[in-house]
Amino acid sequence: MPNWLKNAVFYEIYPQTYYDSNGDGIGDLKGIEEKLDYVKSLGCNAIWLNPIYDSPFKDAGYDVRNYYLVAERYGTNEDAKHLFKTAHEKGIKILLDLVPGHTSDQNEWFIKSKDPKQNEYSGRYIWTDSVWEAPPQYKFVCGVTDRDGNYLVNFFSSQPALNYGFNNITHSAWQKSPADPDCTATVEAMKDVMRFWLDMGCDGFRVDMADSLVKNEDGEKPETCKIWRNIRNMLDKEYPEAAIISEWCNPKVSLGAGFHADFYLDHDDNGYRHLFREKNMKTGECTAIFSKNGKGDITKFLEEYLDDLNETKGKGYISFITCNHDTPRMTRMFTPLEAKIAYSFVFLMPGVPFLYYGDEIGMKYAEGLVSKEGGFSRTGTRTPMQWNNGINKGFSAAPPEKLYLPVDTGADAPTVEEQESDPDSILNTIKKVISVRHKYEDLQSDGDFEVIYAEKGKYPFIFKRGRFIIAVNPTDKEQSAPFEYSCDEPVFSIGEFCIKNNKIIMLPQSIKVMKIN
Repeated sequence: MPNWLKNAVFYEIYPQTYYDSNGDGIGDLKGIEEKLDYVKSLGCNAIWLNPIYDSPFKDAGYDVRNYYLVAERYGTNEDAKHLFKTAHEKGIKILLDLVPGHTSDQNEWFIKSKDPKQNEYSGRYIWTDSVWEAPPQYKFVCGVTDRDGNYLVNFFSSQPALNYGFNNITHSAWQKSPADPDCTATVEAMKDVMRFWLDMGCDGFRVDMADSLVKNEDGEKPETCKIWRNIRNMLDKEYPEAAIISEWCNPKVSLGAGFHADFYLDHDDNGYRHLFREKNMKTGECTAIFSKNGKGDITKFLEEYLDDLNETKGKGYISFITCNHDTPRMTRMFTPLEAKIAYSFVFLMPGVPFLYYGDEIGMKYAEGLVSKEGGFSRTGTRTPMQWNNGINKGFSAAPPEKLYLPVDTGADAPTVEEQESDPDSILNTIKKVISVRHKYEDLQSDGDFEVIYAEKGKYPFIFKRGRFIIAVNPTDKEQSAPFEYSCDEPVFSIGEFCIKNNKIIMLPQSIKVMKIN
């Protein structure tokens, strides 16, 4: 386990829309490097970069054309190397986004794989043995190459699936075992990609769709897990300080497979959804736990979370996110104050937390945008960072019509510049809570978590982390609970509260972090 993860706070940067250093309307690596001091000022000591590889950008870079080359729009390999070096000088680690499940159909591997003549890449992707073979339970692209066969894709038609084999073989003519040399060659090729970037200076990888490698595999996905344990063994031997974090959302499986952390994502009826995203599907009313209307149920979250936390203790971390590039921002459903309390909670939980760019100022989800590079409903979460009230909110000097995506031009569009001067802003609140997390080891990744008060359909929620009590009342009504602790003044606070007669009384929309004396 890389020691630096114990006190890591990550900042996710979508490179297209973070900061444009050359005025072409799209963010770039030099722009990110220029903003490293800002990232550090947040208290974030690690960055996750969405894909920066060469790509035709039919899925915003998750369709990789060349794993070994930085996309021209972002700069050069030397720019990446310099970014890693400068970040390290400032005490910041950088994870790249690894996309192991598929490539672009323009990738050289695929161009060679679709050649009718047998070659070393013929089995790098999943092909049927005949153009007339296309079982309907799979997603194939049919009849578009000279090779006599159809190829399996992940997601979009431009993303041919790399071949890691099939756990349950139902079509023996073309489905291969994960132990087949073609499949193990794919694993070795991905290891080489990882070595290339680690040697250049990156600190590890967030792994896209980490659970989707081996096909026809359900449940705990044993063959996919074998692959990741193999890769983890390589990292432990060759790059022991490199981290791998999975997009899996099943920590009991993924951490056992060798990942150092796993994202807690917004999935149907899961704990994260209950915390921040749940709504009544008929009325549209928000019923999330952190909604001010007080219609959430903390026990729905805890039933899932405590089981995962207890099962994974000592094996790795569960990573809470404020949002990510695939998820509508919390401000789509929450007011700025609701979001402020929810974000603060994220940084007070165990595990390795992730702050999505722009959430620290309460950026809004942009409704009604035309899909950009395969973004579709996700496009509204990927708009340019809002630095100031200058041209294009400080994101770029390009004419507005040349921007990758439009900036928020609303009168209430938040900016870094405005919020830096407001002590009660979301920005300064997040800086404070991250600072408290860094200051006290009990509040960091490995710290304990114990529920003190959590009743079905009731508030507040109170929990203990080492020597600290955290009490949360996200509702717009006063709430109270039994409380038998003697505490110092809060080390972090939003809203008001009092303790008397063995009871804590929390005023509306408040959160307190108190050290037990």
